[in-house]
Amino acid sequence: MRFPQLTDYRDGLIFSAGSESMDASSLTAISPLDGRYARTCDPFRKLFSEYGLIRLRTFTEVRWVQFLADRPEIDDFGPLSPVVNDYLNKLTDEFGQREARQVKEIEATTHHDVKAVEYLIADRLDGDADLNRIRPFVHFACTSEDINNIAYALMLRDGRDQFIRPALRRIIERLRSLAGAEANQPMLSRTHGQSASPTTLGKELANVIARLERQLAQLNAVSPLAKINGAVGNFNAHVVAYPEVDWPALSRAFIESLGLVWSEYTTQIEPHDWIAEYCDALARINTILLDLCRDLWSYISIGYFRQRRIASEVGSSTMPHKVNPIDFENAEGNLGIANALLRHFSEKLPVSRWQRDLTDSTVLRNLGVGIGHGLLACDSLQKGLDKLQPDAERMNADLARNVEVLGEAVQTVMRRYGAQDAYEQLKELTCGEKITQAAMIEFINGLNIPADARARLAALTPATYIGLAAELAQRAAKPGRPRHPNDDPGA
Repeated sequence: MRFPQLTDYRDGLIFSAGSESMDASSLTAISPLDGRYARTCDPFRKLFSEYGLIRLRTFTEVRWVQFLADRPEIDDFGPLSPVVNDYLNKLTDEFGQREARQVKEIEATTHHDVKAVEYLIADRLDGDADLNRIRPFVHFACTSEDINNIAYALMLRDGRDQFIRPALRRIIERLRSLAGAEANQPMLSRTHGQSASPTTLGKELANVIARLERQLAQLNAVSPLAKINGAVGNFNAHVVAYPEVDWPALSRAFIESLGLVWSEYTTQIEPHDWIAEYCDALARINTILLDLCRDLWSYISIGYFRQRRIASEVGSSTMPHKVNPIDFENAEGNLGIANALLRHFSEKLPVSRWQRDLTDSTVLRNLGVGIGHGLLACDSLQKGLDKLQPDAERMNADLARNVEVLGEAVQTVMRRYGAQDAYEQLKELTCGEKITQAAMIEFINGLNIPADARARLAALTPATYIGLAAELAQRAAKPGRPRHPNDDPGA
């Protein structure tokens, strides 16, 4: 390949414009999902790509034909013989990139993507008497959006079940393992970035587990809706062709046969409210993960975690000592991109002019981009979690340097025994000050409270002032926590 010529432009350089087109490769991809991160994204490419959309459209068209043929009230071309049914099944089961490219070739002429799928299927039914009888019922009484909305519902449902939930489950289980192992490791809290009442490392991870579990349940609860009711949602063409058929019942039966939930009232398009719910739930999960990334980054920065060194990796091009928290930074950046798209989807997709406009079409094509950046972030976050090595010595030393955090404990016990100015006394002793354990014990020994209370307070250290943190962490770390019925128990 000839390199483009460099052309002077004021005090800089630009590539000169030329007629040569760039080769299609990961180096020339505009999206990093298909470029730099192509290998990581490869597992979900089959579902979220344009190929995946075309394959699901083909699946929907074929299943609609099979469904109609199986209904006794549609008696013009069914029932289908086992041979014909097997042939139709192969159209979907063996649908590959060759067939998808043929659809794109047809689309180059039709300039209509769904019609191109219909024509491909019709072409496959040509030349045989039994198959030719089916051709008029391909895309029967359908508008394009009947096919599209089902295809996207299947895509989002399967994406959640096959990729999103397992990725999140792996993160949750890694956090659960860390929370259990570090349930008793005391750690200084930092409210407003300042030293605060101690916690344990396990308890802080348990907080994230609880948040993710709740939001994952919200995502699981979103029902994927779909419709198949014609050009403006009224079964106009259906009723003209077969006035005696209960089309709403038949429509519902077909949608439910695909494992989706029937959307009864629509215009030409399914309103997409459920997709907004799905995207909002996913965005909330991403926000929690982003929050986790920033906290872990900060704990690495102050030495509470070290990162397992990989010999071949370079942390800095000039500072050889560096082991940077790049996995958490990569995850944070991709979570931000994902949420920018997901929130646009949830705000835009439920809005359509009158019975239909096409603004949703180009937006829906980016669903895989938004979800892809989130899955890429999960992959980076998982790598980062696997490298973490808690530094107990650093955490314990930090606690020992911040004895003043015991002020909360002392003033609270003083209040129990009636001290009117307990808070003010401890504020005078500790506010903005670093004090020693000996100074705190001296103050405690001078208190007018029962001897056993003084002894209990005097024995207290920042490392032991952790309340129920360890128990709470251990509870969150227990295996067999409630899961969604569709979760893979081995994930």
